[in-house]
Amino acid sequence: MRVILLGAPGSGKGTVAEGLRSAYGFPKISTGDLLRAAVRERTPLGLKAESQMGKGGLVDDATVLALLGERLAREDCRDGYTLDGFPRNIAQAESLEALGATGPEVVFDLHVGEDVIFRRLTNRRTCPSCEAIYHVINKPPKKEGTCDVCGTALVQRADDKPEVIAERLKTHHAKTEPLIARYTAKGTLHRIDAGQTAEATIAEVRKVLDAVRDKTARSQD
Repeated sequence: MRVILLGAPGSGKGTVAEGLRSAYGFPKISTGDLLRAAVRERTPLGLKAESQMGKGGLVDDATVLALLGERLAREDCRDGYTLDGFPRNIAQAESLEALGATGPEVVFDLHVGEDVIFRRLTNRRTCPSCEAIYHVINKPPKKEGTCDVCGTALVQRADDKPEVIAERLKTHHAKTEPLIARYTAKGTLHRIDAGQTAEATIAEVRKVLDAVRDKTARSQD
């Protein structure tokens, strides 16, 4: 099963992906994480990506798809996986479909009001060392301003500042609307209210997935 999470910055894609990993064992796959790992490990694809990023550009789709293809070929993706933040455009969606999938494809549009997004992101703090994420109100560290995991001083990412968030949302809407239309036409899109608690959001997503899994199992009997 291929699970795709669409949603604006701050909609909780990462949190939902972690919830699905706990519930089903589906690995959470983020192309950003794949790129960082490839660069850190100095793989051929990582070196190629690093050279592109070093020039101030975006990593080309071919490199990203190659990394993704390598990751999806691993044993832990055999029964299913969750894609966090990919695809981002129609071309990537088409390339992803060409990779094939084990079982059905299920797409979730995690919908959140902009007021909630601003509240979530402006209060988010990140550890620059181990990349642990905190929230000043909902998930504060035990010691203010310090990572619980490694003791590093927490920071507010530049793209979590209000003026940057506004631009990120404009870009998101422009790029995601065609994807939503595509998956709606395919009949694979499910809209989820992600403005509620993380537990409630994950429960709604799981209800959909369980129904799809049951339907698939019955069709194979």
